[in-house]
Amino acid sequence: MTHLNEDTLAQQTTTDYLRDELCWETIYAYNQETFGPDGLLGRNSDREVVLTRYLREALKKINPNFPETAYDEAVRQVVDYSQSQSMLSSNYDKYKLFKDGVLVSFQGEHGEIKKERLKTFDFNEAGNNHFLAVRELWVQGDLYRRRMDIVGFVNGIPLLFVECKKYP
Repeated sequence: MTHLNEDTLAQQTTTDYLRDELCWETIYAYNQETFGPDGLLGRNSDREVVLTRYLREALKKINPNFPETAYDEAVRQVVDYSQSQSMLSSNYDKYKLFKDGVLVSFQGEHGEIKKERLKTFDFNEAGNNHFLAVRELWVQGDLYRRRMDIVGFVNGIPLLFVECKKYP
């Protein structure tokens, strides 16, 4: 017999819908996540909120034939943040990266320095993006460690946060 609780009534139902109707990949991470490049989500620790493994794969798929250094630089820019920058300013900078692409510099085949914008999302063909819903994801902040009910990642970038509650 299935127990009726927040997990089975709300979280499972929501992730089942994302998987079955919207074709998202789903992962249950509660106390099952292993860390490192070959871990469940590829995070090095629970302090990481961008899934760089999925981001790198998406960058390569959407922007093929660039040198590894270009993908490394794009991942670095997406993940980096400045504590001296206001949250509003930081969010605007990330918005521009996601909307316009990440400007990277790399050495061309003849030694010249090239600059290109790598797209983080394919806005024209949704099927080229990777959609992942993670249930029960632990994230360590500066003060507290929190478990989020459902986090939706698009190309490794957290864009959807769902907090589920069981109605009494």
